[in-house]
Amino acid sequence: MTRLWNFAAGVVFGVGLIIAGMINPAKVLNFLDIAGLWDPSLAFVMAGAIAVTAIGYRIGRTRARPLFDETFRWPTATAIDWRLIAGAAIFGVGWGLVGLCPGPAIASLILAAPATLVFVPAMLIGIWSAVRLRR
Repeated sequence: MTRLWNFAAGVVFGVGLIIAGMINPAKVLNFLDIAGLWDPSLAFVMAGAIAVTAIGYRIGRTRARPLFDETFRWPTATAIDWRLIAGAAIFGVGWGLVGLCPGPAIASLILAAPATLVFVPAMLIGIWSAVRLRR
Protein backbone atom coordinates (compact mmCIF):
# COMPACT_ATOMS: atom_id res chain seq x y z
CA MET A 1 0.00 0.00 0.00
CA THR A 2 2.92 2.35 0.73
CA ARG A 3 4.11 2.06 -2.87
CA LEU A 4 0.69 3.10 -4.09
CA TRP A 5 0.80 6.25 -1.95
CA ASN A 6 4.37 6.95 -3.11
CA PHE A 7 3.25 6.57 -6.71
CA ALA A 8 0.26 8.85 -6.11
CA ALA A 9 2.52 11.51 -4.56
CA GLY A 10 4.83 11.25 -7.57
CA VAL A 11 1.92 11.66 -9.97
CA VAL A 12 0.70 14.76 -8.09
CA PHE A 13 4.25 16.17 -8.18
CA GLY A 14 4.55 15.44 -11.91
CA VAL A 15 1.19 17.01 -12.69
CA GLY A 16 2.24 20.08 -10.71
CA LEU A 17 5.43 20.33 -12.78
CA ILE A 18 3.42 20.03 -15.99
CA ILE A 19 0.89 22.69 -14.91
CA ALA A 20 3.72 25.05 -13.90
CA GLY A 21 5.42 24.50 -17.27
CA MET A 22 8.58 23.22 -15.60
CA ILE A 23 8.92 20.25 -17.94
CA ASN A 24 9.90 22.74 -20.65
CA PRO A 25 13.71 23.07 -20.53
CA ALA A 26 13.44 26.53 -22.12
CA LYS A 27 11.67 27.81 -18.96
CA VAL A 28 14.63 26.79 -16.81
CA LEU A 29 17.23 28.03 -19.29
CA ASN A 30 15.43 31.38 -19.60
CA PHE A 31 15.37 31.67 -15.81
CA LEU A 32 19.15 31.18 -15.76
CA ASP A 33 19.66 33.68 -18.61
CA ILE A 34 19.63 36.84 -16.50
CA ALA A 35 21.20 38.98 -19.25
CA GLY A 36 18.86 37.74 -21.99
CA LEU A 37 15.26 36.53 -22.05
CA TRP A 38 14.97 36.22 -18.27
CA ASP A 39 11.82 34.43 -17.10
CA PRO A 40 11.19 34.74 -13.34
CA SER A 41 8.39 32.13 -13.26
CA LEU A 42 10.72 29.42 -11.89
CA ALA A 43 11.36 31.58 -8.82
CA PHE A 44 7.62 31.64 -8.11
CA VAL A 45 7.39 27.87 -8.50
CA MET A 46 10.32 27.46 -6.09
CA ALA A 47 8.76 29.86 -3.59
CA GLY A 48 5.50 27.91 -3.75
CA ALA A 49 7.36 24.63 -3.23
CA ILE A 50 9.20 26.06 -0.22
CA ALA A 51 5.91 27.27 1.30
CA VAL A 52 4.19 23.89 0.83
CA THR A 53 7.22 22.05 2.23
CA ALA A 54 7.40 24.37 5.26
CA ILE A 55 3.72 23.74 5.99
CA GLY A 56 4.24 19.99 5.61
CA TYR A 57 7.18 20.00 8.01
CA ARG A 58 5.24 22.12 10.49
CA ILE A 59 2.29 19.70 10.45
CA GLY A 60 4.61 16.69 10.55
CA ARG A 61 6.42 17.97 13.63
CA THR A 62 3.13 18.04 15.56
CA ARG A 63 2.21 14.42 14.75
CA ALA A 64 3.33 11.35 16.67
CA ARG A 65 3.76 9.33 13.48
CA PRO A 66 3.15 9.69 9.75
CA LEU A 67 -0.06 8.47 8.15
CA PHE A 68 1.51 5.73 6.04
CA ASP A 69 4.62 4.62 7.96
CA GLU A 70 5.71 3.67 11.45
CA THR A 71 8.14 6.55 12.02
CA PHE A 72 9.17 9.81 10.43
CA ARG A 73 12.46 9.78 8.54
CA TRP A 74 13.67 13.32 9.17
CA PRO A 75 16.95 14.40 7.56
CA THR A 76 19.85 13.99 9.95
CA ALA A 77 22.84 15.16 7.90
CA THR A 78 24.12 18.61 8.85
CA ALA A 79 27.68 18.61 7.51
CA ILE A 80 28.63 20.49 4.38
CA ASP A 81 31.29 18.21 2.94
CA TRP A 82 32.93 17.66 -0.45
CA ARG A 83 30.28 15.12 -1.49
CA LEU A 84 27.48 17.63 -0.94
CA ILE A 85 29.35 20.38 -2.77
CA ALA A 86 30.37 18.10 -5.67
CA GLY A 87 26.83 16.73 -6.00
CA ALA A 88 25.31 20.22 -5.98
CA ALA A 89 27.85 21.39 -8.58
CA ILE A 90 27.19 18.43 -10.87
CA PHE A 91 23.44 18.92 -10.50
CA GLY A 92 23.73 22.66 -11.20
CA VAL A 93 25.95 22.22 -14.25
CA GLY A 94 23.65 19.57 -15.69
CA TRP A 95 20.57 21.67 -14.97
CA GLY A 96 22.16 24.74 -16.56
CA LEU A 97 23.35 22.89 -19.67
CA VAL A 98 20.16 20.98 -20.46
CA GLY A 99 17.40 22.72 -18.49
CA LEU A 100 16.25 19.43 -16.94
CA CYS A 101 16.56 17.89 -13.52
CA PRO A 102 15.22 14.47 -12.42
CA GLY A 103 11.61 15.37 -11.58
CA PRO A 104 10.77 17.36 -14.70
CA ALA A 105 12.75 14.95 -16.88
CA ILE A 106 10.70 11.97 -15.73
CA ALA A 107 7.46 13.96 -16.02
CA SER A 108 8.37 15.04 -19.55
CA LEU A 109 8.97 11.48 -20.74
CA ILE A 110 5.34 11.53 -21.90
CA LEU A 111 6.37 14.06 -24.55
CA ALA A 112 9.12 11.74 -25.87
CA ALA A 113 11.32 14.76 -26.61
CA PRO A 114 14.74 13.70 -27.94
CA ALA A 115 16.59 15.61 -25.20
CA THR A 116 14.59 13.81 -22.51
CA LEU A 117 15.11 10.42 -24.14
CA VAL A 118 18.87 11.03 -23.89
CA PHE A 119 18.84 12.76 -20.48
CA VAL A 120 16.85 10.17 -18.50
CA PRO A 121 19.00 7.13 -19.46
CA ALA A 122 22.15 9.22 -18.83
CA MET A 123 20.73 10.24 -15.44
CA LEU A 124 19.96 6.62 -14.54
CA ILE A 125 23.48 5.56 -15.58
CA GLY A 126 24.87 8.37 -13.43
CA ILE A 127 22.81 7.27 -10.41
CA TRP A 128 23.85 3.65 -10.92
CA SER A 129 27.52 4.70 -11.26
CA ALA A 130 27.38 6.83 -8.12
CA VAL A 131 25.90 3.95 -6.11
CA ARG A 132 28.60 1.58 -7.43
CA LEU A 133 31.41 4.04 -6.68
CA ARG A 134 30.09 4.64 -3.18
CA ARG A 135 30.36 0.93 -2.40
